Amino acid sequence: MSDLAIIHGPPLEEEPGLGALTLPGYLREVTDRYADREALVFYEAGSRISWTYSRLWERAMTVARALLSLQCGKDTRVGVLMTNRPEWLAAVFGAALAGCVAVPLSTFSTEPELEYLLRASAVSLLLLERRVARKDFAAMLSALEPGILAAGGLRSHRFPHLRHFALTGEAPGGSGIESWEAFCARAAHVPAGLALETAAEVRPADIGAILFSSGSTAQPKGIVNSQRGIAIHLWRWRRMFALGDDVRCWTPNGFFWSGNFGCALGSTLSAGGTLLLQSIFEPAAALELMHRERVTFPYAWPHQWKQLLEARNWDSVDLSSVVYLDPVQPLAAHPSIRLRGWTDPCCSYGSTETFTISTGYPADAPRQAAEGSNGMALPGNTVKVVDPHTGRILKRGEQGEIAVKGPTLMLGYLGLPPEQAFDPEGFYRSGDAGWIDERGRLHFDGRLSTIIKTGGANVSPIEVDQTLETMPGVRIARCVGVPDEALGERVVACIVRAEGSSVSAEEVRAHARAHLASYKVPREVLFLEGSDLELTGSSKTKPAELRALAVRRLSASGETGK
Repeated sequence: MSDLAIIHGPPLEEEPGLGALTLPGYLREVTDRYADREALVFYEAGSRISWTYSRLWERAMTVARALLSLQCGKDTRVGVLMTNRPEWLAAVFGAALAGCVAVPLSTFSTEPELEYLLRASAVSLLLLERRVARKDFAAMLSALEPGILAAGGLRSHRFPHLRHFALTGEAPGGSGIESWEAFCARAAHVPAGLALETAAEVRPADIGAILFSSGSTAQPKGIVNSQRGIAIHLWRWRRMFALGDDVRCWTPNGFFWSGNFGCALGSTLSAGGTLLLQSIFEPAAALELMHRERVTFPYAWPHQWKQLLEARNWDSVDLSSVVYLDPVQPLAAHPSIRLRGWTDPCCSYGSTETFTISTGYPADAPRQAAEGSNGMALPGNTVKVVDPHTGRILKRGEQGEIAVKGPTLMLGYLGLPPEQAFDPEGFYRSGDAGWIDERGRLHFDGRLSTIIKTGGANVSPIEVDQTLETMPGVRIARCVGVPDEALGERVVACIVRAEGSSVSAEEVRAHARAHLASYKVPREVLFLEGSDLELTGSSKTKPAELRALAVRRLSASGETGK
């Protein structure tokens, strides 16, 4: 055995449970297997909407034919701006069936963020949900470019690639935006056989989807994932979760993030299970949904588990149907739950760049096999730990930067040359710290970069800093992540006021809320002196020392913003 910090997973062809390696092929296979089973349930306006697998296929084909009628085709980018609802699945799979590239967009997006995402993604067509919580995305689009929704055909100067809109919900009066029903009616102009032939031309190496995830730059990076990479994980997660044929999955997190797309959606459909969709997380409603629909597999983030415990109906719901829940999760404390020994495969490592995990152990592996590690390399993958400065492979036991290569690795970053995404050998350099032990297991030690991971989402402090520094009264903003029991990390803004300014913590947060998604808004605001930041000539700070200072200040005072 080599003493170098490089490990190889088994050959991909030896992995059990894999099927077709394209999204059209995947949907066709699960439909053929589970045609009459219930694929999804969704409650809207008091009505229970239920689709079988055959119905999901039909609705995805309808979207594909509608797209083809609009001259969308190979590699056309189709934006999908929706919460977890039936139309999201129809839109994403429908785009794939038409040979297009789905671009799931975050419904947390504020107006400036939406503008960036539309420009960066260069989508030609946008399928959107008009109203999400207090947001009206049609109004946002009109604010970004007055007249963009006017009747008579879309021609946008700000978004020159954008040619068509369709939305769920009521369309604005007098606009040219198309209702979901009118959009789907376009399918009548395209024979079903043509859509089937188009779907058959999709190849595993084609682009499957473009997802956005905050990285080390101020703006989210567009991550270009292949059909094969996505499909592998859609199949793989059933094995990794060790799921039977009794899966009824509830999750509150958006499918526009790879974790939910792969882990929750993929594992459920691969098992012939049912997705219990909830557009917006509301704890009491979530518990009622789990009770009413006999959920067996709840999948959430730490802060959401905590909110469920605090919900007003915690004591009145029956959750005895739950099977796939780790005993360490707070929900396991519910008096009606009797667990049967299943454990979450939390000993894993991955990112959106690999469309979820690269290393790990399945849920039915002995917990002691991990021994605090993040698992072995998954089939087809190679993982190495290198010197972050030279790229030299280190010895086992030495800490360095984690680098990954394999069949689920992204094709690249949108708009960036390959050398900015991969090293000369084709590895993705993660910016994460870790080491490989003598048994060939990866250990993840945190981030070499300053990315903040809060509630399962990545936050770029550079983006938050730049937003806060546009605020009058703020001279310098430096955000850090500090440990948080529920969120993993919480965003803390360290602010140096401009001379004579008395800007308050709440004003800082209000400014952030107006420009950033809610999970990026600082939970705490600390006001410091310029000397506290130890600025260098290049205006850089020492993140580790600033983080330690923030932790000390927060520990010393029960209040923030002082």
